[in-house]
Amino acid sequence: MAAFLNETRFLSLDLNYGRDVSARMLEYLLDNGLTREEYAFFLGHRLKPHCVMGNDYYVTNEHCVYPDGHLEPSGDVFGYAMITREYFDRYRLPVMHSETNAPEGPLGREAVDWLTKVWANVIRIRNDGVPVMGFTWYSLTDQMDWDTGLRERHLRPYPVGLFDLERRVRPVGTAYRDLIRAWQDVLPTQSVALTLPLAPAAPVSPRSSAGPLPRQEQAEDMGREERGRLSAGRAGVPRR
Repeated sequence: MAAFLNETRFLSLDLNYGRDVSARMLEYLLDNGLTREEYAFFLGHRLKPHCVMGNDYYVTNEHCVYPDGHLEPSGDVFGYAMITREYFDRYRLPVMHSETNAPEGPLGREAVDWLTKVWANVIRIRNDGVPVMGFTWYSLTDQMDWDTGLRERHLRPYPVGLFDLERRVRPVGTAYRDLIRAWQDVLPTQSVALTLPLAPAAPVSPRSSAGPLPRQEQAEDMGREERGRLSAGRAGVPRR
């Protein structure tokens, strides 16, 4: 079951990036209403060269599958760096760390500690060569009813912002500011020079829903995919 769930978590990106799925996942898609024509549509629309891959990371993202089949959040067992590496190795796209937060707990440092941990993971994968385009703490202010995922109306502030709803900075807001100050002279020297699209859009070949592509067309597709792989450089910083 864990192996199956680990395949399904890639499905939305596989389809949007036009990546062929495994036989088991194709069977799962067809069993749940996707038509062969719709599957061919996703494979034929080559959006990947135009994309930056955004991924969120929260302490509730990772789950443990128990012998009886139920799931529970397991905390950051593997962590942002390891999981993002899986996605980068699969799709070969620049990454945007698009969202994270943690509530300010009774000690007052819980959110700061989470920020420090996730930021360290982001720097780790940058140093390992993954082109990370940015980092986001969500959100600027506390959220209303965020603790129930907006499913219930309590009008209750949830302390996940850099500022509270009275515009008073929280400890995590001060820590976020300090990160910017500490890294502002370092990160520009490691910037990835990015121009979108990453590769010219390839002409869309008509695909038959009755079977695989002819061998020659498969080879041409593989060549276009290879040419579309990310080519990253370093942006120069003017001397002062």
